[in-house]
Amino acid sequence: MSKEMNLTLKVWKQKDQNSPGQMKTYQAKKVSPDMSFLEMLDVVNEELIHQGQDPIAFDSDCREGICGTCSMVINGTPHGPNKGTTACELHMRHFKDGDVITIEPWRAKPFPVLRDLITNRSALDRIIQAGGYISANTGNPADANALPVSKKDADLAMDAAACIGCGACVAVCKNASAMLFVSAKVSHLGLLPQGKPERDRRVWNMVSQMDKEGFGNCTNTFACEAVCPKKVSVLFIARMNRDYALSVAKGQPDAS
Repeated sequence: MSKEMNLTLKVWKQKDQNSPGQMKTYQAKKVSPDMSFLEMLDVVNEELIHQGQDPIAFDSDCREGICGTCSMVINGTPHGPNKGTTACELHMRHFKDGDVITIEPWRAKPFPVLRDLITNRSALDRIIQAGGYISANTGNPADANALPVSKKDADLAMDAAACIGCGACVAVCKNASAMLFVSAKVSHLGLLPQGKPERDRRVWNMVSQMDKEGFGNCTNTFACEAVCPKKVSVLFIARMNRDYALSVAKGQPDAS
């Protein structure tokens, strides 16, 4: 039988976007090592509600490492100490009895705190929207081999498409850069035949929107790759930079 743990949680509490926040201490008692991190917070919240206290507000949806909404910084690392996982996939066996765990929201100006550990990450949605559409015929499904794609390009596109848009790359970057996220979204379409007709327009629009949202630039610390729960490579940033330079050279608006 797994030994239960007692933990001390130091959690960022903030009423709303316009209110000051502060760290508040909570006790997490009789925590099973087999619990996920979010299940542990659920148990803590049940006790807080039972005591008539305000529960810890945090975001979650799928709890399967797919949606990326469980965005929180755990002991200084986005999504916690276990590489290649989201916070909802992090299990309490990665901690020890008596540990003090610090839990904070994403720290970036484009991600304002809405309440406690919940941030507004709609800036990422607007970047995706700026990418527009792809020229793909609709109607009956086409044959699988109608548009030949090399295995190298297909694999790269799939690696880029693995990005779940959680924003961990922004939270860990000293410049609050979203370039890993944007490069993944640019690349997974631009590598495939269906996405190539809008390739130049897409990269220019998405990078321009990224700048408008107030995200910083990349200075190649590779911290984004280190904390990405889907292990998206920084090589996509280099690919995006090349695509952006080409779009400018071809006469995109900011080249004037």
